[in-house]
Amino acid sequence: MLRIADNVSIPEQEIELKFIRAQGAGGQNVNKVASAVHMRFDIAASSLPERVKDRLLAMRDQRISKEGILVLKAQQYRSQEKNKEDALQRLKEIIFRAMMQSKKRRPTRPGKAAKKRRLEGKKQRGQLKAARKKVHY
Repeated sequence: MLRIADNVSIPEQEIELKFIRAQGAGGQNVNKVASAVHMRFDIAASSLPERVKDRLLAMRDQRISKEGILVLKAQQYRSQEKNKEDALQRLKEIIFRAMMQSKKRRPTRPGKAAKKRRLEGKKQRGQLKAARKKVHY
């Protein structure tokens, strides 16, 4: 069971893990050992709350396919276990981010004092510029 928050968790059966060989440099070990993790998580078929599913599917994330499957690849570490933990942690963070509801912005207007300060500043600037002009007699 992958615990995301107090009231949200995912059964391990819903997470598909496949171990593959890691890419890049690493010597002989990288060619022999399948240490990288390829994780697939079907958002629509999961047991997550509907509002979280909708938010996940609405996210503009290139790791989420058109079919609603979240694909993560973890190959940072040399050990299979650490890569598995890394992939699960990243899945947890993505779901947690989808659960957080951002506060709605309330537009504000400048107050009377702020307007007055702005106009005073403009007047002072205008007077300064006017003082630079040639004096006509």
